[in-house]
Amino acid sequence: MAGDLETTAFGTSDLQVTRLCQGTAFRTMERVETNTRAEAVLRYCLDVGVRFFDSANAYGWGGSERLLGQALEKAPDDVVVCTKVSPRDEDNIEEVIPFTEALLRESVDRSRRRLQRDVIDLYLLHQPDGTTPANALCTRMQGLIDAGLIRYWGVSNHPPDLVEAILAAAQEEGTDSPVGVEDYFNIGGAALMEDGGSRTRWLQRQMIPMLQRRGLGLLAFSPMDRGDLAPEKTPDPGSSLAKLCTQIDAVAAEMNVGRAEICVAWMVHQEGVTSVLGGAESEEHVDEMVRGTTLNVPPDLLARLMQARDTYADAMEAGQS
Repeated sequence: MAGDLETTAFGTSDLQVTRLCQGTAFRTMERVETNTRAEAVLRYCLDVGVRFFDSANAYGWGGSERLLGQALEKAPDDVVVCTKVSPRDEDNIEEVIPFTEALLRESVDRSRRRLQRDVIDLYLLHQPDGTTPANALCTRMQGLIDAGLIRYWGVSNHPPDLVEAILAAAQEEGTDSPVGVEDYFNIGGAALMEDGGSRTRWLQRQMIPMLQRRGLGLLAFSPMDRGDLAPEKTPDPGSSLAKLCTQIDAVAAEMNVGRAEICVAWMVHQEGVTSVLGGAESEEHVDEMVRGTTLNVPPDLLARLMQARDTYADAMEAGQS
C-alpha cells in the first residue's frame, strides 16, 4: 500500500491533515528513541501517505517525542506534527502544575529539540490544570505563536464548557483561538465519565455539536478502545463487549474487511471527526487503519453499528460490562 492519502483542514487552520493520525502512545512497545521497531512503523506510515503524527511530552517523558523526531528526520514538508504539554511532572505525576508562562516556554523548547523541529504545527494542553484562568492561557499560548515556536494551539481532554470559556477569552483578549481538540471517541466506549455515563455518548451529544458550531477540529483517539476491540483479544462469552464485537464482525464480514477497518471507518463517518488517532504497532495495523479511513460504509450498516454501540453504551452505564 502506498500513495497519497486524502487530506482535510484541521478546524479553521491551514493545516492539511490525513484522516489517519499516527500516535506514539504505544501500549505494548516502549516509548523510547531506541525502539527500532516503533521507528520502523512510523517510517512505514510516511511510506503509505500518513502525514499527521501525534505525541506528548508525557509519553515516556520525552522518549516518544525523541522517537518521532528521529523517524521524521527526512520526512516531507507537508507532515503535520502535534504534541502536548502535561500539567504534571515526571518526578511527581500526582501533583498538578499550573501552566505558567515559564513552564509553557520551557516545555515547548524541550519538545522542539526532541522532535527536531523549529516550529511545532499544533501544540495542545494535555489536560486542564484546574487553576490557570482562560484569559491567561490564551495570552501565554499567543506568546508561543508570536515567538515563532508553534503555529496553532488547542486542548485535549477538556470539557465543552471549558473549551467555550477559552474561546470566549481568546476573543476578549484578541488572541488566536484554539483550532481544535483531542479526545477519546470510538465505537466502544469502555471509559466512563465520573458520574458513570458513557464518555463517547457525552462527546457525541455535547462536545461535537459545540466543535461544529465553533469550527474546531477533532482528533479522536483510541479507535480500538484501548485494545478492547482488538481482534486478538477474546472477550468473556456473553459479555456486552463480546456482543458488540460480534455485531462489528458481522458488518466486517458483509464488507469483506477486518474489524479494525470497521472501527476506524465508523469514526470517520461520524460528523465532526476530523482525523482518527491510532496507535498502530505494526505495518499490518497501519494498513488496516489506512483502509478504514477510505472505506465507504453503507447507511444501513452504519445504522446497525450505531445500534450496537448504543446497546453497549447502555450496558456500560448500567454496570454490565
